[in-house]
Amino acid sequence: MLCHSFHAFFLVSFGVTSISAATGSLDHASNAETAFKVLQDWYNTNTGIWNTTGWWNSANCLTVIGDLAALDSSVKNQVSAVYANSIVAAPNYNLGLGVSKTVTEDYNIQTVYTNFPTALDSQQNPKGFLNGYYDDEGWWALAWIQAYDVTGTTEYLNTAIDIFTDMKNGSTTPCRGGIWWDKKKTYVNAIANELYLSVAAHLANRVASYSKASYLAIAEAQWSWFRASGMINSKSLINDGLTRACKNNKGTVWSYNQGVILGALVELNKASPNTTLLTTATSIAKAAIKSLSDSNGVLHDPCEPNCGADGSQFKGVFMRNLQILQAAAPDNGFLSFIATNAASIWSKDRNGRNQLSVDWAGPFVGSANASTQSSALDALVAAVAFQGQLGNGITSRRSRLLR
Repeated sequence: MLCHSFHAFFLVSFGVTSISAATGSLDHASNAETAFKVLQDWYNTNTGIWNTTGWWNSANCLTVIGDLAALDSSVKNQVSAVYANSIVAAPNYNLGLGVSKTVTEDYNIQTVYTNFPTALDSQQNPKGFLNGYYDDEGWWALAWIQAYDVTGTTEYLNTAIDIFTDMKNGSTTPCRGGIWWDKKKTYVNAIANELYLSVAAHLANRVASYSKASYLAIAEAQWSWFRASGMINSKSLINDGLTRACKNNKGTVWSYNQGVILGALVELNKASPNTTLLTTATSIAKAAIKSLSDSNGVLHDPCEPNCGADGSQFKGVFMRNLQILQAAAPDNGFLSFIATNAASIWSKDRNGRNQLSVDWAGPFVGSANASTQSSALDALVAAVAFQGQLGNGITSRRSRLLR
């Protein structure tokens, strides 16, 4: 468990030296390609998902390889082949239809799968990427939107639209807005609602012009509700969800809850420009970095090193969306943070087989799997996106994050 108060004091009092001069010269693209190759060792062409990890995690694996392909043409053909295979194969092994999830006392998720790897027939699984949890559906929708962005294949965008259509069915909460986490209607939480906002905003920017208005209206209403829901606390951090009385439950501040909202607000700003959206996103990102970083500026979740199958995915989601925010609202502190984490992963959290584990500050702990690998790859891909800027004097500056 991190001692957050000490780390926050250190950051405020002394600033963060982002990375050494040597770190700024790392070949982030080469590192990301290497990590990508290792991740693909776990890809199962028969199931269309990644061995060693779960259903929603595999959606994140699909997203991060697409993010890399968008930056690195050398992997685009291989990633496109994965898309073409997974869109057909994955629905036949939809783990989500045999899933049971429990919210732990610290608001982490414990997921148990009961049907892997038995193939499902079409009557069991007519929609392919739907299950009993709206957050799982949101991850897959974003994955297929990214696949559409990389390839231009309309089928992928239509798949995301179909998923979102089902997500809209969750908008029956007693909290005067938002959606449920699950179809059993047990919890209204941050992640499902951030994903709902993000998918709506993404679709508003990609569907035909005559359809944009409906998605934009949903996205704007969702953001208005989320902002007023109380889940964003007085420190600009997002707690895990709401109580049955629709109040902030003061649940754990997880990195992925601080992350998805960043990409969502960037997309909403593209669809309907409003500078307050990027200002709010920047405030949340800075608060998250202050709260969840150690004294060396490396990101952690409070569950480490025992985050389970779900928590091990969280940090990559933050880094992916911080990359999106940095592209839209550049900040030298964000650049330093991205570089620091990519460098630490490569130098301290990598074993002899180039596998990447859960604690990015190192040393390599336990074992790696497709979840920990893809999560760390998100950070490496973020560094690839700004490779040309990381050696331009940024590394010698004190962080501006907390000004």
